[in-house]
Amino acid sequence: MSYCRRWMSASLNLNKDVIILEQNFILFVVNKFQMEEQKIAAIDIGSNAVRLLISVVNEDDGGISFKKLMLLRVPLRLGEDTFSVGKITDKKIRKLIKLMKAFKHLMMVYEVESYRACATAAMREARNAAKVVAVVKEKAELDIEIIDGTEEARTIYESHVEDRLDRNGNYLYVDVGGGSTELSVISRGKLVESASFNIGTIRMLRNKVTGDELERMNDFLQSVKCQYSITEIIGSGGNINKLHKLAKLRKGDVLDIDKLQNIYQDMKQLSVEERMTRFELNPDRADVIIPASEIFLHIADQTNIRQIYVPTFGLVDGLLHTIYNTTQVEKIPL
Repeated sequence: MSYCRRWMSASLNLNKDVIILEQNFILFVVNKFQMEEQKIAAIDIGSNAVRLLISVVNEDDGGISFKKLMLLRVPLRLGEDTFSVGKITDKKIRKLIKLMKAFKHLMMVYEVESYRACATAAMREARNAAKVVAVVKEKAELDIEIIDGTEEARTIYESHVEDRLDRNGNYLYVDVGGGSTELSVISRGKLVESASFNIGTIRMLRNKVTGDELERMNDFLQSVKCQYSITEIIGSGGNINKLHKLAKLRKGDVLDIDKLQNIYQDMKQLSVEERMTRFELNPDRADVIIPASEIFLHIADQTNIRQIYVPTFGLVDGLLHTIYNTTQVEKIPL
């Protein structure tokens, strides 16, 4: 009998432990599910295109990661207006409003909790930028921040690309956009210098890059070259991603400058239509990929760097980190 009582008592304790384990497991699953359902969104209103990135925040062992749910890119090309007539035209404003309304609805469908929408060079220089921000707020109920070039460079760095690099190395982070190029120096895992230059693909297509601005960038590059032993460029932006793909490289493989030069020479002699056919490029990529190549090649020449690492991170990825790291974010209006 005593054996049976001991067995029954042990069984009851075992059952109790199982119940507690089950309860804890259920709580873990519920908490894990709730964590994974924290969704945030970033909108990058650039000179060439507008992007929406929606991601789920995953927290694990004190670290965070972002699982991409959706990335949408629309080639609105606000820079065509700003760099030609100095403002965003009414036609482009109407398109931007429609696009922001669509983005808002997508964020609501995905049950996004918070977002950040940032505009860069084209909006920075448009003399009617305040009007554009106000009308988007009124019609689409979304808030747009216009960030300066320095903040743009630092936000791009927030993508934490340094986590994927040799902590003892020195790197030049180059983000080529439609209206500007952001340069950042990463030394021993830290951002030590950053600068923004009004040298971008749309601006180059419109012959709107000044000699003074090019000289200013060259001075920065020469200073960087003298102070740091940089061995690699980190390339950011849709054009360098496409060039990396055209080089038929695997993810993580570096793009050799000589290879980039060969691709550039092959494309340069072709018309936009021929590039679209031969390299399977979209119309909005087939024209800007030439000036983008020229910018990367020029920077490599100025610094004597011979290879480019292409991690496929950019401004929208950096924005996600800034959203996560601050409570001062916009909630989705419902």
